[in-house]
Amino acid sequence: MDHVDDARLVELVEVTPRLHMLRLPIGQAYVWRDGTELTLVDAGWVGAAGEIEAALRGAGLDPARIRRIVITHGHRDHIGAAQELADRFGAEILAHAADAAVIRGELPVAPPDLLDWEVPLFEHGLTVPDAPPTRVDRELADGDDLGFGDGAVVVHTPGHTPGSIAVHLPHHGVLFAGDTVATVQGVTFGVFHIDRALARESMRRLAELRPSVLCVGHGEPVTLDTAEQLAKAAA
Repeated sequence: MDHVDDARLVELVEVTPRLHMLRLPIGQAYVWRDGTELTLVDAGWVGAAGEIEAALRGAGLDPARIRRIVITHGHRDHIGAAQELADRFGAEILAHAADAAVIRGELPVAPPDLLDWEVPLFEHGLTVPDAPPTRVDRELADGDDLGFGDGAVVVHTPGHTPGSIAVHLPHHGVLFAGDTVATVQGVTFGVFHIDRALARESMRRLAELRPSVLCVGHGEPVTLDTAEQLAKAAA
């Protein structure tokens, strides 16, 4: 993977020629390119819009070509810069209907069911500023066509949050799994779920898709033996 270091706090990393990861201080977002048209999957933390724009420009990508921002779930480190980026560039914001009210600020974020070892990690994550109320232009459901990536489709993966989704690009073998899955010290079950049992069911569903490229909210993308690693972790 080639690194682009023009941004001060956001690093752009090439995963495939059409896919880049935006590495932020906590977590990451992704950029998919269809010709000159761009789609963001998640939007990082509040205040990151300028750094994301700079990172894109540093890689020769035009942020004015961002057409949509797909939010995998309603947590602060995934929605923070969405509104500002959408306002700057006229992008549409998409999220599952079950998380839309949280993203809009109409309902509070549901607290996770934390294991003891997750508590300090969760408290560290609270250092990320709260996301502002953010509009949702299109509410998604399982199986929806997202209009990019030669047939990107919504996979509803409840458990981390009620409206958590993955985004599957079957034509390219790419899966954006949100926070249901992590890749810290290998492919693993994610953390901070509100319903751990339901999240495990969602992870098993994702494993059945057998992706060749796995992109997660926390940890590096996986491009080798991906389907096998995900299946083993889900089992």
